[in-house]
Amino acid sequence: MTRIMFVDDEPDIMYLVKKILEKEGYQVDSVYTGQECIERAGKERPDLILLDIMMPDIDGWEVSRTLKSKEETRDIPIVMLTIRTSENSVEKSFDYAYADAHIGKPINTTEMLNTIRWVLENKGRAAG
Repeated sequence: MTRIMFVDDEPDIMYLVKKILEKEGYQVDSVYTGQECIERAGKERPDLILLDIMMPDIDGWEVSRTLKSKEETRDIPIVMLTIRTSENSVEKSFDYAYADAHIGKPINTTEMLNTIRWVLENKGRAAG
């Protein structure tokens, strides 16, 4: 079963997205802070991290950049899921945080699921 670590500090969003992903057959691990994500990702090695940018402790861009800089977590695909949808925010997700995809909120279920499937199918192909 594919394991997704979902990182968001909003309980309502967490509940909604978790239900959508579980319905699609994913195992979802809920994480509520950037620091917890960094600490758990190396140990638990999820198949994908779905990461909010606006977090109370460490923003998602810093979490992603940190994970992508560590050998044990650099190959875990990261999909940003955020209200930050400006061109600058999308560019920062890719150029600064090295994310694999960027999805805007409010959530479009089809877009989110298609993006997750695409990233999982293509992980490792663009590496290097």
